[in-house]
Amino acid sequence: MRLAIASDHAGYDLKKAIIEFLHHKGIEVIDFGCGPGEIVDYVDYGVKAVNSVIEGECEGAILFCGTGLGMAIVANKFPCIRATPCWDEFTARVSRSHNNSNCLTLGGRVLDLEKAKQIVEIWLTTNFEGGRHARRLNKIEALEKNNFKQNNLE
Repeated sequence: MRLAIASDHAGYDLKKAIIEFLHHKGIEVIDFGCGPGEIVDYVDYGVKAVNSVIEGECEGAILFCGTGLGMAIVANKFPCIRATPCWDEFTARVSRSHNNSNCLTLGGRVLDLEKAKQIVEIWLTTNFEGGRHARRLNKIEALEKNNFKQNNLE
């Protein structure tokens, strides 16, 4: 598995620690930045990582900022990206089992390292359940393509 990783300055320390955690699990990581000591806009780095998922270079992404919310907003602007900010084991599990998340966002200012590791572990190992959840994702994809009408969403 290959994951895209990116952060702003507020998520940098957590990103570096999670990269080490992922390496110990044998997961290949492409780090799209930022570097240590840089003060940056999370948008610029989130876009780079998300594009690598869209282009098939990476199977998913983990993005870090202060809360995880800004990176989620950026990532969800792109078709086929389902970015989910997670703050506990339950949200991590449901993000994958119900929403088939391909982009996890985490907050360096709101999560400690042990909690972040637990979230990443669950996010990596939880499978999509399909079924009724697949139907919902199909509706989201229709919205992304701007091919929806009220009748199609019922």
